[in-house]
Amino acid sequence: MSGMYDLLAGAGVGLVSGLTSGFMGTSPGGGLVIFSVLLLGAEQHVAQGTSLITQIPPTGLAGVRRYWQNGNRSPLSWIVWIGIGFLIGGAGGGYAAAAVSDVVLQWTYVAYLVALISLLILRRDRKDGGSGSGERDQLPCLPLLLIGVLAGFSSGFMGIGGGLAITVGLAVGLRVPQHQAQLVSLIFSVVPTNVPAAWIYWSKGLMVGWPAILGIVAGLWIGTDLGARAANGVSKVALRRSMIGLVALMAIYMSYKALS
Repeated sequence: MSGMYDLLAGAGVGLVSGLTSGFMGTSPGGGLVIFSVLLLGAEQHVAQGTSLITQIPPTGLAGVRRYWQNGNRSPLSWIVWIGIGFLIGGAGGGYAAAAVSDVVLQWTYVAYLVALISLLILRRDRKDGGSGSGERDQLPCLPLLLIGVLAGFSSGFMGIGGGLAITVGLAVGLRVPQHQAQLVSLIFSVVPTNVPAAWIYWSKGLMVGWPAILGIVAGLWIGTDLGARAANGVSKVALRRSMIGLVALMAIYMSYKALS
């Protein structure tokens, strides 16, 4: 009976996380951490390990396909440079997380989300650079590498997948159009760049049981496709406002957990 509950609760965690991931074009890590704590009763390290482990299967593939069908493209060079940085940052973040307490992780999580909200709000008042991907294909490799390192470290240290850092880094820092930035972020829910960080958590036993893992993966497959389908029908302004709202709610909830 406990196994069935864990399976269904995991499916709920994966479905909700997948919906938000597909709609906002971010890897599902942030939602997975929050809902693993909320619905599965996992402590912070376990929630983060679960988040990273369940993102190894290519659960965002359907979401990537939806963005691709809507005309968004991602140059291979972007993926390569961000991916290299992601691998470096992910391993460092995983080892760093193992050395600190749950409370430190929770407050770091809050500070990280607040910083991203601030950047998104500032971005709201600017004009996007270009309407398509063609004129943005040539981006300098160093900023892409740094975005990857930040995304990887946040993934390993906070178990959030790094998708928010990639989306915000591209859209705010490099002026990539919102839908295109979200496509790049979702690609990293397909490419298993978080394996080094996930292995660190796995080796320390920081994950929920297998029934919940299987439920989360199944929910992510369905939810990401539905969320991406909805995202392609709304404007970039609506997507950005939705991201600001969700990230704010995540920060408020994690602040509550850290104080309780």
